[in-house]
Amino acid sequence: MHVLHLITSTRSFFEQQVAVLEDRGVECTVIGVPGEYSADSPRTPLDYLRFYPQVLSHVVSDDYDLVHGHYGLVAPFALAQPTRPVVLSLWGTDLMSDMGWLRRISRYGARFADATVVPSPAMSRELDAEHVEIPFGVDTTQFRPIPREKARDRIGWDTDARIALFPYDRSRSVKDFPRAERVVDRADTELELRTIDDVPYDEMPYYMNASDVLLVTSRRESGPMVVKEAAACNVPIVSTDVGFVRETVGNIDDCIVGTTDDELAAGLERILCGDRRSDGRDAIDGLGLEAMGDRLLDVYRRVLNRPNGTVHRTGVGHEV
Repeated sequence: MHVLHLITSTRSFFEQQVAVLEDRGVECTVIGVPGEYSADSPRTPLDYLRFYPQVLSHVVSDDYDLVHGHYGLVAPFALAQPTRPVVLSLWGTDLMSDMGWLRRISRYGARFADATVVPSPAMSRELDAEHVEIPFGVDTTQFRPIPREKARDRIGWDTDARIALFPYDRSRSVKDFPRAERVVDRADTELELRTIDDVPYDEMPYYMNASDVLLVTSRRESGPMVVKEAAACNVPIVSTDVGFVRETVGNIDDCIVGTTDDELAAGLERILCGDRRSDGRDAIDGLGLEAMGDRLLDVYRRVLNRPNGTVHRTGVGHEV
């Protein structure tokens, strides 16, 4: 099986999807929208106009079985090529965007793709088209419990400090760093708030394990993946009730979901009254990369096993 993947920009969870698919014998070719992207400097309409000829040239010149678009913005380009069936994965900031036009493009793509994949129940509730729910997998060999002292020694943190990790760039307004500061100030405990920026992905398990608690104060999330990754490290979590947080960690020891600043501050106090780890790793069994890869491959096969390999584009059915 040969799959053409269309992306706006790469993400760690996307790279993991490609790796597990290739482990299953799927040949994957990835092309991205031209141009450089950053939050302060998004791509231009001209960049997207240059993207479509690239998609067509690949589809015409190579023997692909299907096209897999990742993120709502690439849906029009995946659907505009006329010869290959289309699988569309929505990532969250597309379907649940503040921008109405992006939500509309994402919903349009979901209605007309041959199969649509979303990673969480929160997104499933937002989508009225047929779709399959496949959680993003966690690499539990990478995200694993590491002794806190060892992790701090590796990244150079003070071994005696009590540290809450805010796992985002503080400039991202939707992550609400000012609220994290308020919550830490309100908590009746000695606690230092630390952030991360431009940390290599393979170093993230050390930053998580070096922390006493992961603090998420986001206003809106489709995930967040950092909650699953911290749970796999048995790191306690205090989080707002966003995305799939409650259903993922709501029943895990020393993982607390709150809605008010007082509830979040009380959660920090409860966790930091001792020196405990969570039991999150046991709770995320079944959210590994292998299960994700098996389910994605099953979606591909269901699309391709239609009579005569026709491009159907009405969905493969809803599955949770």
